[in-house]
Amino acid sequence: MIYCLVLMALIEFTKRGIYCKQGDFYVDPWWPVDYAVTTHGHSDHVRFGNKHYLCHTLTKPIIKRRISEDLNVETLNYGESIVRNGVNISFYPAGHIIGSAQVRLEYKGEICVISGDYKTEDDGISDIFEPIKCHSFVSESTFGLPVYKWQKQDLVFDKIKSWVSDNIPQQKTSVLIAYSLGKAQRLIKNLAGSVPIYVHNSIANLNEVIINAGVNLPETIRITPETTKDELQRGIVIVPPAMRDSRWIKNLSHPVTGICSGWMQVRAHRRWQSADAGFALSDHADWTGLMDAITATGAEKVYVTHGFTAAFSRFLNDEGIESEEVMTKFGQEDDEENKVDLADGENQKKETENISAE
Repeated sequence: MIYCLVLMALIEFTKRGIYCKQGDFYVDPWWPVDYAVTTHGHSDHVRFGNKHYLCHTLTKPIIKRRISEDLNVETLNYGESIVRNGVNISFYPAGHIIGSAQVRLEYKGEICVISGDYKTEDDGISDIFEPIKCHSFVSESTFGLPVYKWQKQDLVFDKIKSWVSDNIPQQKTSVLIAYSLGKAQRLIKNLAGSVPIYVHNSIANLNEVIINAGVNLPETIRITPETTKDELQRGIVIVPPAMRDSRWIKNLSHPVTGICSGWMQVRAHRRWQSADAGFALSDHADWTGLMDAITATGAEKVYVTHGFTAAFSRFLNDEGIESEEVMTKFGQEDDEENKVDLADGENQKKETENISAE
């Protein structure tokens, strides 16, 4: 049970990111710092140039592959903890992607949880989101409007399978657009079995890293210059968002594209994306998931970050949950789609070198 106490400023929102002064570390900092606690491996949450990284065990090989093998990385499993300058730091499942973690901070009886990105539905491959009792909670709001309510993922995958089954006899090539890290593995896990799954190099590379870390993934086929158009037409092709409008896709045998994103919940986004099909499949919590997660924490104060921050924060306050909108540089799902979905350490390094000291 969490007892009421006078809340200290356990975290601050600074130009470099979320800072814990007592422990002298940052959570998902945007610019280089001495000690970075990392929630997961997406590039808007983990950056190049930190002297020391702390992350979940499964996130370590991912960020080393995506950023640099030379990173100084310390790891924790879910439920394990370390103490830094009197602050107890522990990780709990966020359900967002493989290795994603909520960061629980405890100092002199006060508990703060920084959730990172999260979803509450069991996706079959990530550890299931675990609500943690706390005094203050930092929540995303990527889909923080009532219109965003996901169907059960089994129904969405049934739609994708049906779409593929219809395409094959029409000699159309089924191309699914999905992030290399997270969404791609979720699709592979839930679509495996009926037809071969062919994946872009960036996905295949991350699959190898994830499998070597001990995660069970179904077999896929890496796309190479020797892979024929006929082979691809008889299976499922999964490529990252950077490939969406590429000549390579246009040169396939009657390609049809299906975008897997929470934004596909809204028809206007489907038209804007110019896709042949849209499947509302997100690795972020929907409206119901956000509300359930926040309620379960029992938090006295909620800080709302990236997404529909103003609307969601206002709703929480109207519901009697003290909330504050906080601006961050964490991206929304569509922002992530517009990034080159490969290892981007060199790009981050160049960007970092252009930043003047604070």
